[in-house]
Amino acid sequence: MVVSVFGSLFNNLYVLRQNSAGEVISQVKVPLSYAPKRSFIERLQEMKNGEDQERRVAIKLPRMSFEITSMTYDSIRQLPKSNSFSTVSAGSSNTRDAIYTAVPYDIGFDVNIYAKSQDDALQIVEQILPYFNPQYTVSVKPFYDTNPELKEDVPITLGGVSFSDDFEGSVGDRRTIIYTLSFNMKVNFYGPKDTRSIIREVHQNLYMLVGDSDREDFQYRLKTTPTPSGVSADSDYGFNLQYLDSAI
Repeated sequence: MVVSVFGSLFNNLYVLRQNSAGEVISQVKVPLSYAPKRSFIERLQEMKNGEDQERRVAIKLPRMSFEITSMTYDSIRQLPKSNSFSTVSAGSSNTRDAIYTAVPYDIGFDVNIYAKSQDDALQIVEQILPYFNPQYTVSVKPFYDTNPELKEDVPITLGGVSFSDDFEGSVGDRRTIIYTLSFNMKVNFYGPKDTRSIIREVHQNLYMLVGDSDREDFQYRLKTTPTPSGVSADSDYGFNLQYLDSAI
């Protein structure tokens, strides 16, 4: 889920090609894939080793890739581990799903932009930077299959931008410009849910202290139930109080 959410932020970027008069003559969508940077660099290096090799492994530029670079536990965001929240189970009014506190992690991502010219590379970079100042927050549904109404905010922070230009050969050599954008994504990982019965009946024994002593005298036993008895959590309901036993 983390990879798909992060990648969806960069899968709709375009590069415009213009003529000498400044008119747009074509629009190219930039391909995006999850892959290590070193894999692309190796293929780009192989493209310089003769015409036959170039035809066999040629990569069309511009393009983008991203990868996970780090995964660190964030103790600052950790809530008490015994905390939990409950929701009514889908398709059942008699059970509830209990979900315990998530484990927070900071995940580092690198987005790599490969282009043959600075114009193409900067067009892509300029479509990303305005949205991060330096943080951008997306809303996700961590329990989409069972509880699609639950949402969670996930902040993504841009940490820095770096670039490299390997053009050192002759005019006819292939040039590759690589921009690397480093991000930090704060996510929560949840364990399996625990299905429990919904409490529909409560019994309470009430006592009263006698004078200044430590003795407690039984007063009455109270039974509390919802009315109507089979009501769902999303409906209007009241409570029925019944005294089962009393010493008063």
